[in-house]
Amino acid sequence: MVQAYILIQTEVGKAAEVASAISGSTGIISAEDVTGPYDVVVRAEAENVDLLGKMVVANIQEVEGITRTLTCPVVHL
Repeated sequence: MVQAYILIQTEVGKAAEVASAISGSTGIISAEDVTGPYDVVVRAEAENVDLLGKMVVANIQEVEGITRTLTCPVVHL
């Protein structure tokens, strides 16, 4: 399993809606609206990096109100 944090910037006032829309989707562990340079932080998991990328592009980036995402895979050093 590959896990990642996905940092999301949204349109003004859309953070709660975006977090809610993403929550409960397949592979999503958590989706929280936060303050700071990003508006939503998502923890996600997939079988491999390719499937994680497909999840971000096909599912997360399609949510209305998202302007930018940054995917940060979890590493165990």
